Amino acid sequence: MTVSDRGWFSVRCVVRFPAEQRSMFEERVTLWRAADFADAVERAEAEVREYAALLGGEYTGLAQAYEIDGEPGDGAEVFSLIRDSDLSTAAYLDAFFDTGSERQGRIAEE
Repeated sequence: MTVSDRGWFSVRCVVRFPAEQRSMFEERVTLWRAADFADAVERAEAEVREYAALLGGEYTGLAQAYEIDGEPGDGAEVFSLIRDSDLSTAAYLDAFFDTGSERQGRIAEE
């Protein structure tokens, strides 16, 4: 198989960093040139196990793959997850994305 026969895949994996009181969980999305979903996930899981071990974490076993349409470039969608929910917008965001315990960078206000 040549490189041109391979597609681009992003794989989202979750790593747990145990602590005495509260564990931290990191969601990582990595980019892979792979033959198919199975190949991309297999390679991502090997990488995330090394990453987690290096930093004292553990791979949780969650991997979600997404096939990118064409070559990645500016504005390319590299991951998408759709979830059905009966929650209101605010409740959904609070439950899944804005719990108050996220460790993320900020965009500087000008």
